[in-house]
Amino acid sequence: MSSNATHQGARRDAYRRVLAIGLPLVVSMGSTTLMLFTDRMFLGNYSLDAIAAAMPAGIAAFAIQSFFIGTAGYTGVFIAQYTGAQRPQRVGAALWQGVWFCLLAGLVTAAASLVAGPLFALAGHPDDVRVLEEPYFRILMLGGVFGILDATFSGFFTGRGLTRVVMAVNLVGAALNIPLDYALIYGAFGLPEMGIRGAALATVTGGAVSAVLFAALIFTRKNEVLFRVRSAFALDRDLFSRLMKYGLPGGVQFFLDIFAITFFVFLVGRIGKEALAATNIVFSINTLTFLPMVGFSVAASTLVGQALGADDPDAAHRDTMATLRLTLGYMTVVALLFVAFPEAFLSLFRPRDMDAAGYAAITATGVWLMRFVAVYSIFDAVAMILFGALKGAGDSRYLMLSIGGAAVFVMILPTYAAVSAFGAGIYVAWTFLTAYVLALAGLMWLRYRGGAWRRMRVIEAATRAGRALDDRGSEP
Repeated sequence: MSSNATHQGARRDAYRRVLAIGLPLVVSMGSTTLMLFTDRMFLGNYSLDAIAAAMPAGIAAFAIQSFFIGTAGYTGVFIAQYTGAQRPQRVGAALWQGVWFCLLAGLVTAAASLVAGPLFALAGHPDDVRVLEEPYFRILMLGGVFGILDATFSGFFTGRGLTRVVMAVNLVGAALNIPLDYALIYGAFGLPEMGIRGAALATVTGGAVSAVLFAALIFTRKNEVLFRVRSAFALDRDLFSRLMKYGLPGGVQFFLDIFAITFFVFLVGRIGKEALAATNIVFSINTLTFLPMVGFSVAASTLVGQALGADDPDAAHRDTMATLRLTLGYMTVVALLFVAFPEAFLSLFRPRDMDAAGYAAITATGVWLMRFVAVYSIFDAVAMILFGALKGAGDSRYLMLSIGGAAVFVMILPTYAAVSAFGAGIYVAWTFLTAYVLALAGLMWLRYRGGAWRRMRVIEAATRAGRALDDRGSEP
């Protein structure tokens, strides 16, 4: 009886931890979801060509940035494990290794803006779409450094479980981005009408404001005393090397995942403009499920990192399972809404220069695509939460190989062969996309059940001398 009560109490504590850390992240990702959703809705209302161009150009930009974001994001894993190990004086050093990487990455992403012309010429999309894709991509790449910095700066708070700060910063960014997005797309509040260029500028501006807010909250005198966020700015070769050891596979994994989706969207563009527009619209709607789920995934990563830093893998497992149950409950409700009311979601994206009859073909296709989303969303929940847990342990090599293999052999090659060689249509392409998500869920589950993650650590072992050095560094 006592053992059962103890077990029930531990489970309740796990739910409390997940909700305390996860809910602010869900709200935070919800604000990002709202920004992306309204951005796509404004562009869809602006013109069919604008919404057709925004998704492939936006995903292409994010695919390039994703490698650097995925690498920089491992800063939060280091901070979580240092926090669990009660070594706060290493937090500032870990943060700065991420910052130095971000600054280098920003130069690379800015240079990548030069490939816009050749990239979208290769995609083979219609000319009236391509001329909008290129400037949208260029602007996003020139401002790419802010999104990468956000991945590092937010890790300073998420790694320590202070997710309400991340929520507050993202809410401020959304409060600025949404009206600015509207104003720059349509030309309102005295600002010029810039269409798709205005959407890109609004996105970059929102990212810049978030990065500045994070920096102001991090580099304070109090945080210097606690975490050495100012004085630990030097490049630490050992720590930087370990960040690259775990972060670079994480960056490759994130890139391959986003590249697979990018490649998919580009292939759909070859099927036809209506198929591309329907896919872009449904992907935009899908952000309502995906990004809040990312919030719970980050929560799982944080909780596992802290528990393993404290050498308590059993607590890491309890927290992971609690996160998974909560996420599955959310995804089930959303999937039912997508099946029951698809037309209501799709109608939000009808262009202002197109009547309901002209939009009917896109709606008909979109209804079926939303059924695909409803099916794979449940499996996506499993994949994302277990991915977060494995990431929190530092299992980045497996994540890179498994996701890369599934992307290439389950989605990219079959979809390319079906569309290019056999002239398959939109539903065959989406079948391979769904198979990819199911494969990811299976791969994450098998790895997690294997239990190797329980013995993994990304931080160095704390020697007696090292702890003494930490203690001396904590003095004002």
